[in-house]
Amino acid sequence: MTDTPQITESAFAPIDPDALFGTARSTHAPRILILYGSLRDRSYSRFAAEEAGRILRRFGAEVRIYDPRDLPAPDSAPVDHPKVAELRDLVNWCEGMVWSSPERHGAMTGIMKSQIDWIPLSLGGVRPTQGKTLAVMQVCGGSQSFNTVNQLRILGRWMRLLTIPNQSSVARAWDEFDDEGRMKPSPYYNRIVDVMEELVKFTLLTRDIREHLVDRYSERVEDRAALSARVNQAKAV
Repeated sequence: MTDTPQITESAFAPIDPDALFGTARSTHAPRILILYGSLRDRSYSRFAAEEAGRILRRFGAEVRIYDPRDLPAPDSAPVDHPKVAELRDLVNWCEGMVWSSPERHGAMTGIMKSQIDWIPLSLGGVRPTQGKTLAVMQVCGGSQSFNTVNQLRILGRWMRLLTIPNQSSVARAWDEFDDEGRMKPSPYYNRIVDVMEELVKFTLLTRDIREHLVDRYSERVEDRAALSARVNQAKAV
């Protein structure tokens, strides 16, 4: 008899430090995908995303920025639609992400949410976002706000992304970028450098052990098929 008789012993796995801190390390450049949430020609969330990409490359990362133009509304097209397939392929490719959205009516934009909604929680039995890193950013037309980055954090947690502690919120974004769309030197720019530096560090630290970090006892007790059948069962009204 143990102190935890409720535990299913066959599913219980003591934490193995060797699995978490093994010596084998990937040597390729960290792979970072950037999403932004506006289709405007002068899109400040895209400008911020592009600056983030430049900074990430300076830190040695391989960066791809997804263009959300022509992405259909969620569930309005088949998953093999070219823009949906492109997005899902990039999510599978990356080891970390940056989400950069404007704040509109106190929330992220529909463009930003649509991209996130097209990312499946499970794809062929594999969670494409599980254990990958995430940095969140927002741009504001007026005074500084954190509504959007807070919402993005909630979505990141739901998708089992390891959302880093630091974040960026650029106030009065129309005054922070020059005519060419380049960000002016400022404390806001410095914060984006901070966020990208932290993202690369967290990605390097966790990318080889991400499956261990989000492995769950409850899912070892109940396999995916049984879990899906339980949570999707019809309920009496």
